[in-house]
Amino acid sequence: MSQPFYFIGGITGGVGRELAQRLAGSGATVAGYARNAEDLSDLGVERVFEADARESGAVTDVFKEAAAAFGTPAGYAHCVGSVFLKPVHTMKDDEWSEVIATNLTTAFYALRAAVSGMRRQKAGSIVLVSSVAARFGLPSHEAIAAAKGGVEGLVRAASASYANFGVRVNGVAPGLVETAATKHLLGSDQARKMSAAMHPLGRIGSPGEVASLMAWLLSEDASWVSGQVWSIDGGMGGILPKPRAG
Repeated sequence: MSQPFYFIGGITGGVGRELAQRLAGSGATVAGYARNAEDLSDLGVERVFEADARESGAVTDVFKEAAAAFGTPAGYAHCVGSVFLKPVHTMKDDEWSEVIATNLTTAFYALRAAVSGMRRQKAGSIVLVSSVAARFGLPSHEAIAAAKGGVEGLVRAASASYANFGVRVNGVAPGLVETAATKHLLGSDQARKMSAAMHPLGRIGSPGEVASLMAWLLSEDASWVSGQVWSIDGGMGGILPKPRAG
């Protein structure tokens, strides 16, 4: 039996790398794309294509290239995104546009390209990334909350549109995860402690933890799961942290 092919957007980022390594380690064929292609052969990745996920034509083309090389993917994970915190009254038009483009528009372009192939083969799994900020009010998160709320809307609507084609669409909504994109939020011991304390489990998440959930959603083990956005946030979106002594 041939191994499945998985395609990852934002494969060179923290979660993308972890997911690629996990999927390749299971014996799957793995490829992906990013704005700056890197050699990830040490992770077992077949190829990293160079493409700007914010450009519609580039996304369409990279999916076609990947399909020509490896076939229509059995699963696609969209690990493209940014972290931008600023209260709405200080936000500039171009900052708003960039957050929406990077976090929501890229997901739309990739979702469209992915389902175009999967609906023809009548099978496939897609996982998009939301955020705890889409469902839990956090200060200075207006732009990212709006973008990720849109991602959750895409998950639910697309899962309904393509269920009859055997295509599953799910999402994950992480809390604060330690990656290069969140480094600026964790620049001091005090900031790190405050961020950890906001999560009831008392710590910041790791890329591997998010990747583990995404890998499961992509797999046949989750073949009866669609239209769901799974929280993976140290309890932040569902329960209040208990005050800690000291």
